[in-house]
Amino acid sequence: MLALQHHGKSKVRLGRVWREPSGRTSFVEWSVQCMSMSDMDHAYYEGSNKDMTATDTHKNLVYYVAKQMSHACSAEEYAIALARFFVKEYPKITESKVWVEQKPWKRVAMDGKPHDHGYALAGTETRTTYVVHNENGMTEVISGLKDFQVLKTTQSGYSGFLHDKYTVLKDTSERMVATSITSTWKYSGHVSDYDAAYEAVKAGIAEAFWGPPQTGVFSPSVQFTLMEMGKACLTRVSSIESIFFNLPNIHFLPCAPVTSKFEDDVYVATSEPHGNIEAVITRKDMQPHCRL
Repeated sequence: MLALQHHGKSKVRLGRVWREPSGRTSFVEWSVQCMSMSDMDHAYYEGSNKDMTATDTHKNLVYYVAKQMSHACSAEEYAIALARFFVKEYPKITESKVWVEQKPWKRVAMDGKPHDHGYALAGTETRTTYVVHNENGMTEVISGLKDFQVLKTTQSGYSGFLHDKYTVLKDTSERMVATSITSTWKYSGHVSDYDAAYEAVKAGIAEAFWGPPQTGVFSPSVQFTLMEMGKACLTRVSSIESIFFNLPNIHFLPCAPVTSKFEDDVYVATSEPHGNIEAVITRKDMQPHCRL
């Protein structure tokens, strides 16, 4: 028995330039996946492709809808437009799901002035969005980021945890802390500016992780800092109802080079194994938008 099915296209890479009469341009690079829920059981049972929207057509529409976006737009606005197009254009499609990942291209500055058409990759993070739109007119938007790599060289410790015969880790009030943040958040209601909301989330993460420039903020655990990140993001963006974080604890291990001692100065950099901390933070009475 066929329980579930959908089809579409993945890893469609798209570059979009918007050109203004002044010569100034805006640019984004997206990787798009679009999947359609449709009445296509006969393709599985009968070998009939009648009324099927080909996966190649899905690919073509990724570029077609991008062309229709006449003004520079966010990944969320584009994904919503693409999902709505599929449901409106093809009666057999009952639900469209669209994922978009955005590369961190940023406008460069020359002599302190923004360049009209020059861009460089900035930062490590990839911006993400996931949109679902169905035939009943329901639209759900879940945005996020991944590979946002952050570190601080002090103002972190870890103590008071369970010590037993299997534990060799010692309490410490001074350590480096580093992580590569993955986060998703669900919007509720109207969002007037997805770009501004995204930047506000990043600012909330930065505020909770680093703190003020001179003094910083102490982190007694990754768990505590994760909670502070969630609270800061919910405070800054009122339209977010639920936010998920994955924070691997990427270790820098103290190292005492030969003929010397460790003085919080030399470390062995590692990538794995690493700790892994995940949680979902919601507003009161709201449901988590994902499972752990």
